[in-house]
Amino acid sequence: MKRLFSALLLLIPVLLVFAQDEAAIPPPENAFGIIEGFWLPERACELGVGWERIIFDWVQHQPTGPEDWHTLGVDDRWLKTASDCGREVVALLKRTPEWATDGVPNAGVPRGLDLPIDDPNNYWANFVRRTAEYYASRGVNRFIIWNEPDIEAGTYGFEFEGGVEEYYQLLRVAYLAAKQGNPNAVIHVAGMTYFHDTIAGRRLFLDRLLERITADPQAPQYNYYFDTVTLHIYFRSDTVFDLVQQTRELLDSYGLQDKTIWINETNAAPTDDPSWPVERPVFQLNLEQQAAFLTQAAALGLAAGAERIAVYKLYDQMLPSGGESFGILSPADQSPRPAFYAWRTVVDLFRNVTAADREYSELLDVVRLNHTDDHETLVLWAKTETPITVFIPATGTKARLVDQYGNITIVWPENGGYLVDLPPAICNDVDGCPVGGAVRMLIQPQGTTTLQQITSSGEQSLQFE
Repeated sequence: MKRLFSALLLLIPVLLVFAQDEAAIPPPENAFGIIEGFWLPERACELGVGWERIIFDWVQHQPTGPEDWHTLGVDDRWLKTASDCGREVVALLKRTPEWATDGVPNAGVPRGLDLPIDDPNNYWANFVRRTAEYYASRGVNRFIIWNEPDIEAGTYGFEFEGGVEEYYQLLRVAYLAAKQGNPNAVIHVAGMTYFHDTIAGRRLFLDRLLERITADPQAPQYNYYFDTVTLHIYFRSDTVFDLVQQTRELLDSYGLQDKTIWINETNAAPTDDPSWPVERPVFQLNLEQQAAFLTQAAALGLAAGAERIAVYKLYDQMLPSGGESFGILSPADQSPRPAFYAWRTVVDLFRNVTAADREYSELLDVVRLNHTDDHETLVLWAKTETPITVFIPATGTKARLVDQYGNITIVWPENGGYLVDLPPAICNDVDGCPVGGAVRMLIQPQGTTTLQQITSSGEQSLQFE
């Protein structure tokens, strides 16, 4: 469910206040991933990402009955290629075979879900257990349980026929069965869209799910049946920060401070690609805006506390002409779009982050990333059509100024600091300014505490703690 975001995201409010936010980052690692890198593994390897998501389709594994076991849908060569290039594979489990449900094939609630997990008629438990056991030796330990269950039947992107109670059972059974098959299994709640509930005026699916889980008296002894919450966030840069923070607050409100948050899908699909034009009523975006969005999303995600972040997706295979393309490779000829180089730059420059702070005003966004080797990366962009110059005090004798594609210029301080010019965002009457302007990054020794925003109408200080 990607296209529907184009309409829904129009309704999220844009923050126009000055504030500071800070997030601690987990132990250093390559936090950045790609969806379905296996289609073009050499390109995925060139990106240097640390993980990829692959669909482990129940229908393909067991098409005709519970005794089936067909693994060509997840080719062992894909797993080995990923491992050889340092990518962890994260499995997305979904799609109910027709024989295993009384509901709609592919989306129906599995039959026998309320039975004990060792009962042979609990088909979902048996599939998850076998999957966890079989793929453990192939390096797969993380399992996302279904996809976007907050989308109701009759709506584009619908994938799960059950409600909160049925999904709770699906998650609970998956956790218990997966641990039987692989004690090291890590369970992720399905990726949520947020907007379907918000537009319909409902409490968030995740909120209702957490309420149901924490009402289960046995849940605490089983880690509340999950380890990580998954988010899907598209098109508006500010949305990334807002939704991660909101999710963190929601988890904390239920006493689940130890649960992590991943952004498993994020992107801003372009419409203005000369080799692949797309007609869309909202979010008229060019290739440079897609690249800017991914850099901004990565920085904001870290600042809000996301543990890992992935781009949807590497490549749109078998896309009809004019179809909405999210790939960072061109659907026309598989060549890299600007977003490909932007994501490679993120992977290179945003590694080994130990802490992230955000400062912003109505006109400017800045994320400060501190790294294990005591350098900092300041990620800056203009949020509106107003061009901005930022004065950054020097913390060393020189710095690196990097654009969103990784091009580096060595700069020396003048009058005690650096002046960085930020291009304006592209805005319109329909979308506002969904994506900030082109990103600039200044890399220098840690120690920046203040910045000065300079525009034709005056100056404003931004203060890090």
